[in-house]
Amino acid sequence: MGHADDDIETGSPVGMEKHRPFEDATGDVSGESFEVGDTWYARTQRLAGRFKIEQRGIERVPENERTDNSLMKVGTMWLSANMVVSSLAIGALAVTVFHLGFVDSLLTILFINILAITPVCFFSTFGPRLGLRQMVLSRFYFGFHGVKIIAIFNILAGVGWSSVNAIVGAQLLNAVNNNVPGYAGIIIIAAATFFVTLFGYKVVHAYEYWSWIPCFIIFLIVLGEFAHSGKFSNLPMGVGQSEAGSILSFAASVFGSGTGWTSLAADYTVYQPAKSSRVKVFAWTFAGLIFPLCFAQILGLAVATATVDTPEYLAGYKESGVGGLLAAVLFPPLGRFGQFCLVVLALSIVANNCPNIYSLTFSLQVMGRWTQNIPRFIWTFIGTLVYCAIAIPGYSHFESVLENFMLLIGYWLAIYEGIALGEHFFFKKGYLGYHLEIYNQPSRLPPGIAAIIAFCFGVFGAVMGMAQVWFIGPIGQHIGTPGYGGDIGFELAFAFSLISYIGLRTLEVKHFGR
Repeated sequence: MGHADDDIETGSPVGMEKHRPFEDATGDVSGESFEVGDTWYARTQRLAGRFKIEQRGIERVPENERTDNSLMKVGTMWLSANMVVSSLAIGALAVTVFHLGFVDSLLTILFINILAITPVCFFSTFGPRLGLRQMVLSRFYFGFHGVKIIAIFNILAGVGWSSVNAIVGAQLLNAVNNNVPGYAGIIIIAAATFFVTLFGYKVVHAYEYWSWIPCFIIFLIVLGEFAHSGKFSNLPMGVGQSEAGSILSFAASVFGSGTGWTSLAADYTVYQPAKSSRVKVFAWTFAGLIFPLCFAQILGLAVATATVDTPEYLAGYKESGVGGLLAAVLFPPLGRFGQFCLVVLALSIVANNCPNIYSLTFSLQVMGRWTQNIPRFIWTFIGTLVYCAIAIPGYSHFESVLENFMLLIGYWLAIYEGIALGEHFFFKKGYLGYHLEIYNQPSRLPPGIAAIIAFCFGVFGAVMGMAQVWFIGPIGQHIGTPGYGGDIGFELAFAFSLISYIGLRTLEVKHFGR
């Protein structure tokens, strides 16, 4: 064993059955046993260890290896991941898509983000206490096999949003220099993301610790230049049924953006000491999320108000989306420096994609014993190739289709939260209800039948209440403007899954005793 700081990057060898004796009675696998043996797995891990690549996958982190004492990194992790152009684009939707006023949009951004990130903050406190990745922790809610359904959705979300984000970044680079083709921009962003996530937990945190700073500075420049331009318009608040439907639909976009980190929250605190203050972990996570989300989204909202009365802003948005909007703010007064700012914002996509790709590997590893046999860093490489293969043709052929599909499947997060929170508060009754030694034992974990059926009820609720480009649910269509509806899919998905789970899980516990 090396210094405590180095121990963060060690892991367990639970990749081959012959390595399983190294898992102790508590379910821990020590880092020292990781490279033992002469199997392909052990040799690969020894090679990775020489380059300080994190070797641990979904195996539980022993308490003596939870040595990352910096709570500030918990906050900066999410600060960088959300201080990006993607967050700004969410705010702009209030005006450009939902035709809302400034004040009502601002209030929606503030209060919905608080609601959206609370589950992320809550599950972040599980990492230090239990030492388990979020998808492995989810076995206590969905069972050993049932969790694979959740993992599939998490894989789709990680790959899909990484593809969408890479396309957006490539479009920004192309807007600055037409000689940079879309595929080149995607490869640049994907390669940078891969090299950060390849090395694992410590390098991801180190990158996210600093990467928010240039983006924040550029956002301040955007704010200053836009304020100086005098193009801001305090759009009036609407009234009536149309306003209600638009607010609910915009709220769904804001909620989905913030709560999307729930399914990987614990992944970024598993190396925090077991005795870390839950209040402090929650608070640092909350601060790291609420500030960039609200700041960037409100900035996007403010800049988008200029599209109503300023033709060049509207033309820029129609031509290149949020990139064109930023170009309208930065290029005329700043020239080449404005172009440089746009390049930096394009590369900020790396910070947004790092959590998606790093955590993607854990969702893949819970799919089966054979997927766990493949080291985390190899899955990182495979995941990168897959989302590049989607993004490159998607750049010019089906970007809008891909984005609409991602928005359509986003309701699963509310279902996940309904079931997980229901299990934690009504059945586990707190942290003491988690028997950690069984996290890898299918016969002792919940059967998962109640969770799967409740998940189906949640899907039914989402379908009833959604209002998306491809489909408007029978309840959603009665809210707001006819033909557009109002989106209450998240609310119904959460309610249907929670209520049905409590009843079904009660019966499941009585029948199976676990």
